[in-house]
Amino acid sequence: MKTAIFEKAGQMIVEEVPMPTIQADDDAIIKIVRACVCGSDLWSYSHGDEREKHSVNSGHEALGIVQEVGPDVINVKPGDFVIVPFTHGCGECDACRSGFDGTCDNHPAPTNWGGGFQSEYLRFHYANWALIKIPGQPSDYSEGMIKSLLTLADVMPTGYHAARVAHVAPGDRVVVIGDGAVGQCAVIAAKMRGASQIVLMSRHEDRQQMALSSGATAIVAERGEEGIAKVREILGGGADVALECVGTEGALEQALGVLHNGGRIGAVGVPHYGDHRIGSTFAQNISIAGGSASVTTYDKQILLKAVLDGDINPGKVFTDTYSLDDINQAYQDMADRKTVKSMLVVAE
Repeated sequence: MKTAIFEKAGQMIVEEVPMPTIQADDDAIIKIVRACVCGSDLWSYSHGDEREKHSVNSGHEALGIVQEVGPDVINVKPGDFVIVPFTHGCGECDACRSGFDGTCDNHPAPTNWGGGFQSEYLRFHYANWALIKIPGQPSDYSEGMIKSLLTLADVMPTGYHAARVAHVAPGDRVVVIGDGAVGQCAVIAAKMRGASQIVLMSRHEDRQQMALSSGATAIVAERGEEGIAKVREILGGGADVALECVGTEGALEQALGVLHNGGRIGAVGVPHYGDHRIGSTFAQNISIAGGSASVTTYDKQILLKAVLDGDINPGKVFTDTYSLDDINQAYQDMADRKTVKSMLVVAE
């Protein structure tokens, strides 16, 4: 089968490798229908991130068809059309039952996270609870709906996670930092949860327009103290909530700056900075929460129905489509900001 390989920084290739097989009783083999490139994949692609050369791709979002399951897998069966999430929660531990399957107690990091999804077939471990069954088959859905379903493997639940852990509530004034796919989905999530004002910090016209069409009420292109002042001017004071969807220390500082004292941060950008001194926020009474998204929980409880009912359309974040053979171009176009998020058509 074909799979994408991280050859080195700036170069993804495709190679033929052996088909995956069942290795544990709770494994599933998935035929990938659609996959994609995540903003987090670009860290290694652009910088290396000390990633080993010629190693498995870091792709972790897909839709697929179950081909085979181990004897302990009873919640899905061969032939089922499924969302293949990046997380592998158990559904039974205290963390999962509290709605934090992204940091499952029984499947600690890194075993709770997947990789290698940019492939024709995938071995999905801890499959019994984590996979999310979609009614019908891929042919039953429009390409637009397929795109929205694909976001449910990561970026839409991640945007929702930011809003949930920050307790976005009706009437809240929310600032979203980051205009990539996760930031766009955070705008959708903030609107779902009743925010009265949603300010997106973005410098890119196409992304600004996308966010406005999803519920953003204002755009701020400025950064630093100028950006903070502009946000406060628009909101008539500090924000109730900041959703940090980038993962840099600058983005965290921006989030801290736009809040009024007692404000809340939902942080879901994968951190690429050293330890930040939480003590520096003591005088502001700031609440900071965040981490790996509860993909399975949100999809099963809220997001799959919202997509199927047409209440939300997160699939708009996929602005370009590629074949698996064009994987390097899919990465490069995202790195160059020519596309918001790249979708890979792997099979029909």
